[in-house]
Amino acid sequence: MNSVTHAPLAFDAGLRWQTGYARLGENFFTELPPQPLLDPYWVARSASVASLLGLDDEALSHPDLLEALSGNQPLTGSQPISTVYSGHQFGVWAGQLGDGRALLLGETEEGWEIQLKGSGRTPYSRMGDGRAVLRSSIREFLCSEAMHGLGIPTTRALCVTGSDSPVRREVMETAAVVTRVAPSFIRFGHFEHFASQGDYESLRHLADYVISRYYPNCLGKEQPYAALLQEVSQRTALLLAHWQAIGFCHGVMNTDNMSILGLTLDYGPFQFLDAYQPAHICNHSDTQGRYAFNRQPSVAYWNLHCLAEALLPLINDQDAALAALEPFKQDFSEALLANLGAKLGLQSPTHEDRLLIDAALQLLAREGTDYTIFWRRLSHCIADNDHRSVRDLFIDPAGINDWLTTYQRRLEKEDHARVTSLMLRTNPKFVLRNYLGEAAIRQASQGDYSSVAQLLQVLENPYDEHPSLEHMAGFPPDWASSIEISCSS
Repeated sequence: MNSVTHAPLAFDAGLRWQTGYARLGENFFTELPPQPLLDPYWVARSASVASLLGLDDEALSHPDLLEALSGNQPLTGSQPISTVYSGHQFGVWAGQLGDGRALLLGETEEGWEIQLKGSGRTPYSRMGDGRAVLRSSIREFLCSEAMHGLGIPTTRALCVTGSDSPVRREVMETAAVVTRVAPSFIRFGHFEHFASQGDYESLRHLADYVISRYYPNCLGKEQPYAALLQEVSQRTALLLAHWQAIGFCHGVMNTDNMSILGLTLDYGPFQFLDAYQPAHICNHSDTQGRYAFNRQPSVAYWNLHCLAEALLPLINDQDAALAALEPFKQDFSEALLANLGAKLGLQSPTHEDRLLIDAALQLLAREGTDYTIFWRRLSHCIADNDHRSVRDLFIDPAGINDWLTTYQRRLEKEDHARVTSLMLRTNPKFVLRNYLGEAAIRQASQGDYSSVAQLLQVLENPYDEHPSLEHMAGFPPDWASSIEISCSS
């Protein structure tokens, strides 16, 4: 007798779906199911993201949800699709790309897109296996939630599921799937794709969808597509100001990794600065230093020019397109001043305060001072009126003493209580340092996920003290500088 294999029943997690990106039509995506992940298990879960989606504790721990988010069982009402896009990678046109290992399950009625990353091959995999590994999935999960905890616009991560199924990268690793959540995963590259193909009807359809869904204030403008470009430019400027102020290196700012909503998107070879080195290159694959920390704002501006070129057939006026990009530099400069000023406790920093900020950064760069620890110690030293812990960070006392004298004089114009309150909620005690992530990944590879959970706990609230987890806020060990992260990370 022949055996009969039945398709798995759909799991109703209580999610209610609406037609989102899929309404654009079949030339925007390919509909296909995820590839099953053998014997999956939970690695990490975010209760706060589950709450966003309306998933209660029972649903979040349900074995059928584990199967569904590992690609083994459909979710009731979902419509898995992989989207097509193109883009520039390391400044070079790469042609068609697309969701090579990701599937968009759909959009909930509350406006959240849910995506599986690592769910198998798609038509856009470009000879890849379509899988993600445990290492990269944990990094993305933790950094998504870390950035949210820091108040930086970002995609979110609901969970990581793992499997002992082997996946080959530089070495043999194990498979994992990270479930990502965002209002939209649309990238600059989606627009570049249709523009490059001369498919201006689809380009217009996509732009109209984005405007009506995410930028409705552009609808009544004389030049709605130029208005869209300007809105995206402004959001991108604010995002980059956040990155530079907190010391975040993205590592691979290709146009296909740039969010149309100004979110931090795609966590691969990222890094939070340890020593303050403005020209730091975090991506081992970036041999030319294109995406060095201090080049990120100019790269974002270059990427916006690529988006402008893609939208030009709709704007139909090069001067209008360039005018839409013009505010970027001023918006970035003003936002960076506001963010760095806040780190000094200045609620309304003036342009004269730039000199004070620049002097501090020059001191940090000269000695390679730990970026996060400097700002956090400065916050406490102002609160306690005791500068010793900050002076201890510097070999040459003259420079920091002179700077502290000037800074104290500037603070005489401010309310002391408001200064210290602002500094302690602007300068985090905890960031996702590479060595912390690496240590958690090593434990996870042995089946121990406790460090991942601990890291999530502090990264969700990085400005709190967490005295029992003080060891996560210290200086990086010597071996941390030997960690190499690349585009496979």
